[in-house]
Amino acid sequence: MTPSLEATGLTKKFGQFTALSQLNLKLNGAKCVGFLGPNGAGKTTTMKLFTGLIRATSGSALVDGVDVSKDKKAALATCSSLIETPEIYPSLTPREALTMLAEIRGVAPEERTKRIDEALARVKMQEWEDKKVGSFSKGMKQRVNVASTLVNDPDVVILDEPTTGLDPRGMSEVRDIVKSLDDRLVFMSSHLLAEVTEVCQEVAVVDHGKLLIYDTISNVTDRFSGSKGIVEVGFSTDVEDSARNKIAALPGVQSVEKSNARQLTVRFTAGNEAQAKLFEQIGTMKIGAMSFKETSSGLEDAYLKLVKETL
Repeated sequence: MTPSLEATGLTKKFGQFTALSQLNLKLNGAKCVGFLGPNGAGKTTTMKLFTGLIRATSGSALVDGVDVSKDKKAALATCSSLIETPEIYPSLTPREALTMLAEIRGVAPEERTKRIDEALARVKMQEWEDKKVGSFSKGMKQRVNVASTLVNDPDVVILDEPTTGLDPRGMSEVRDIVKSLDDRLVFMSSHLLAEVTEVCQEVAVVDHGKLLIYDTISNVTDRFSGSKGIVEVGFSTDVEDSARNKIAALPGVQSVEKSNARQLTVRFTAGNEAQAKLFEQIGTMKIGAMSFKETSSGLEDAYLKLVKETL
């Protein structure tokens, strides 16, 4: 079965306040979709509706085609989530905590050990599996939290700002874990645009409880960046002027700026074909280029324009 999440006319009101209004959003396939929006935009509300933590005022939330409000157990059998800031009992070890969760989630006894081993390996916590969680750093605890979403081998993983409050190393570790979940549908909210650009392939933006856009990150940035696409090119050594000049001379390149000693920011004619061609051309130059990625500034421009239009 192809993993999926679908909201149809999904609305949630708290008294007179409308937290989510007529959300229509359909996600299909194994990929990571970033969920963006200001504080109070409706992101966490949406995720709580998909996981049955709250009930919709109207509309429906479906996980793998099953309506959560009509058959929560069936809908969530293939789904797992990490909402807001959960805590694991500090007196438990990761293995004990995951064993308890596996039992609660109905994992067959004969499969629990294998599932727990796989989850701990996925988050690189085997070395600490029998140490008490209370002694862990916040980043280590969050890795165990992410492992807890994997013990039932879900098709769909919902993550609500999983790197919030972590130091740079902890953030990097959690991002690497999320990127490794490329065999599942991951729906991840975040306030960090660079994080979404690095981890996700698609993005949905909400504000004031309404969906503003849902598309691939490249399409969203192309739409709001006018005629420019922006990528960062990393080098194995300090960038020489000759390398900069060669890239600047390529067809469609509009500007080349040095971001730091080993990185250039390249603005070029927007579009997937133009970006693919630029990547191929730089790769054949033999100038020490070792990385090529879209910059978060393109998504930031798009996000700010979208949100500003709704103020």
